[in-house]
Amino acid sequence: MGLEARSIEVQCQIAPGLPAFIVVGLPDKAVAESRERVRAALSAIGLSLPPKRITVNLSPADLPKEGSHYDLPIALALLGAMGLIDAEILSQYFAVGELSLDSRLAPSPGVLLAALHASSHDMGLICPASQGSEAAWAGEIDVLAAPDLLSLLNHLKGQSLLSAPKPLSADAPVIEADLKQVKGQESAKRALEIAAAGGHNLLMSGPPGSGKSLMASCLPGILPPLSPSEALEVSMVASVAGTLEGGKLIRSRPFRAPHHSASMPALVGGGLKVRPGEVSLAHLGVLFLDELPEFQRVALDSLRQPLETGNVSVARANTHVTFPAHVQLIAAMNPCRCGHLGDAALACSRAPRCAVDYQAKISGPLLDRIDLHVEVEAVSAADMILPPPAEGSQQVAVRVEAARQIQCDRYQHVDARTNAEISGDELEKWTKTDETGQALLTQAADMMRLSARGYTRVLRVARTIADLSNSEQVKRNHIAEALSYRRVVPIN
Repeated sequence: MGLEARSIEVQCQIAPGLPAFIVVGLPDKAVAESRERVRAALSAIGLSLPPKRITVNLSPADLPKEGSHYDLPIALALLGAMGLIDAEILSQYFAVGELSLDSRLAPSPGVLLAALHASSHDMGLICPASQGSEAAWAGEIDVLAAPDLLSLLNHLKGQSLLSAPKPLSADAPVIEADLKQVKGQESAKRALEIAAAGGHNLLMSGPPGSGKSLMASCLPGILPPLSPSEALEVSMVASVAGTLEGGKLIRSRPFRAPHHSASMPALVGGGLKVRPGEVSLAHLGVLFLDELPEFQRVALDSLRQPLETGNVSVARANTHVTFPAHVQLIAAMNPCRCGHLGDAALACSRAPRCAVDYQAKISGPLLDRIDLHVEVEAVSAADMILPPPAEGSQQVAVRVEAARQIQCDRYQHVDARTNAEISGDELEKWTKTDETGQALLTQAADMMRLSARGYTRVLRVARTIADLSNSEQVKRNHIAEALSYRRVVPIN
């Protein structure tokens, strides 16, 4: 349920009576159909069900059960009731896995969470062989990763042994986009560096073809890799969603770029069987929303709570789950529907009214949660013939890594990873500025009518700019640069 694993005890009774195979305990369709998969799997290894009344109970009986991962524990409970496996041995393990008709064990979502849950109860885990390396990340835990039911049965009976799986890490993805490919746009690249260094939200606005999407795709190349604890968090979400490939732990930060036709459940999670949405799949990574005003307004406003609290709560009539959602929002948009506002030669006849209507699709509270607003100018032909810039993603990544390390050392005793997450007393403690800087911030807050949230976010951005310049104190020039990114996007 969310990222919380619940223990389900599978009980099996074989009693005299007319032959029947019944599964009770609020099973859904997939769980009820496990009877046929278990019957076929046992038949594939030369076993048949006894001609008696077989009752399988999933306890607690009042908790709805869903998914095919109950196949393996049901089969094991049945084998224990038939006397083919010592029930005492089975009581030392949790089990999760789907059975094929030929008795092979197929992967199931959530094995990493099940392994961590088993480890916390000092028990072992039985899972499919393809997910053994995933379960091995839980630490000192007895993992039985079997390719099929027969090999698992032979292991439990002591006739042959399964080798212990080893934890594996996924290979780092090949990042093709590099900041050397971006011609001009120095102010936008500077904003991208600040966003990466402090984990800040960024909105780029400019005409089509100015390089907004290219710069966003360069962001994974300058972000630092995940720490071991962060990699475990990201992999847990991927495990629940069933996207953990080959049971390998994810070591690179997620980069999710959903299409603007995505619905609200697709973004924040939900559905008939509640699953994490894009904002959770991008946990500790980047959520890139291209063509921001084209998203449904309800879907965009549903991101307000995750951006503020770092988690998303999905409430339904029959369940209530919470997923982590510490994401860095990177958004891109055109200034108006035609995209050429301000260019008399290309702008449509409805300008500037079309810009007002277009940008009004984005609510003020959502814009207030975006730390950096930057205008991306059109790239001219003269810019395109210039040689590639000397500084690329590799050089920027070094500065970002240094700034992130400063923040890691600073916040090691508080619940924060980056400057974008600090608040309250910690924000006041680490963003003290000189008198001239405080005077500038006070004056700007009054003139720009900054909200309390906007005031706080300016301080966070200034703290990141100071970290990039390796300055312990937040100075006036840091405040001034942070304020320059606090421009209001909608046109009045």
